[in-house]
Amino acid sequence: METTFPMRRIIGDDGRIVDETMKDLLTAELAWRLYTEMNRIRTFDRKAINLQRQGRLGTYAPFEGQEASQVGSALALEADDWVFPTYRDHGATLTFGADMVKTFLYWNGRVEGCVPSKERHIFPPAVPIATQIPHAVGAAWAEQRRGTQNIAVAYFGDGATSEGDFHEGMNFASVFRAPVILFNQNNGYAISVPIAKQMNSETVAQKAVAYGMPGVRVDGNDAFAVYFAMKDAVSRARSGGGPTLIEAVTWRYGAHTTADDPSKYRDQERSRDKADPLTRIELFMKERGIFDEERAEAMRTKHQEEIEQAVAEMERFSKPDPNDLFDHTYAVMPAEVAQQKADYFTLRGN
Repeated sequence: METTFPMRRIIGDDGRIVDETMKDLLTAELAWRLYTEMNRIRTFDRKAINLQRQGRLGTYAPFEGQEASQVGSALALEADDWVFPTYRDHGATLTFGADMVKTFLYWNGRVEGCVPSKERHIFPPAVPIATQIPHAVGAAWAEQRRGTQNIAVAYFGDGATSEGDFHEGMNFASVFRAPVILFNQNNGYAISVPIAKQMNSETVAQKAVAYGMPGVRVDGNDAFAVYFAMKDAVSRARSGGGPTLIEAVTWRYGAHTTADDPSKYRDQERSRDKADPLTRIELFMKERGIFDEERAEAMRTKHQEEIEQAVAEMERFSKPDPNDLFDHTYAVMPAEVAQQKADYFTLRGN
């Protein structure tokens, strides 16, 4: 199946073009846009990890290494589309227009972090695996029935393909030709479980065959390849062509979360150099003579200042209220939840 679903690439690890048919579409403007957004979210990601290690942020799910997948896909969307992220897709949501302060608040346990911007249709991050996929399909179907051109994208990891919600969402999307993109970031592991122990399929993309929809496999560290694959899928969805499954093959450098030790189950010595999504597009720009170090340094400074300002604003909020764990799930609190709340505060001595 890897021959039926080959991994599409536009630029190689060294930044040189490997698909000459796309050469004229690789403009300086697009390259800088992708590079800028990838730098922004990497800076955010590294800052969030530092904050967690300092006790200033809660448990955090890093995404460094997956920037091309998240930025390339999100930049292909329009403002009225829908994004259904996992707990690891804040790079995509920030690119799509999510509020950075609220994103930090989410990781600090504040309820405000789950309140999406009024300017963007962004579902709160899904922590249960694959539950957001039927939600995305439903939103896309609703937009279809309303007669709009808006589409939805569901982000999910390779582990989600082992869940029933993935297959139910795929089937529903296929039957109703919902304008939805099912965007898989295959980083090879579902926490500590390698993909070879999750499925006997050679690729995730081939799972599209069973549901009668296109399946596309791309190099998830090639921002150009992701962007144009996503543009094609979005165009197909808007024109009534139905759903697409995209498998972006990538690699996350760090841990599953800041509570994880990946060295116990995988090789942490994999190269971070030429395969790195930011390094790759920077090499492309240098080879084409469109890279400007002064512009890049100004961009980095701007992102650092933006993130420091967002952190300062996040830290002006009070600590999360433990009552929020109990008070906002049910209209009428069940007796067992009331007892859990009482027990919690008793144990705290309140």
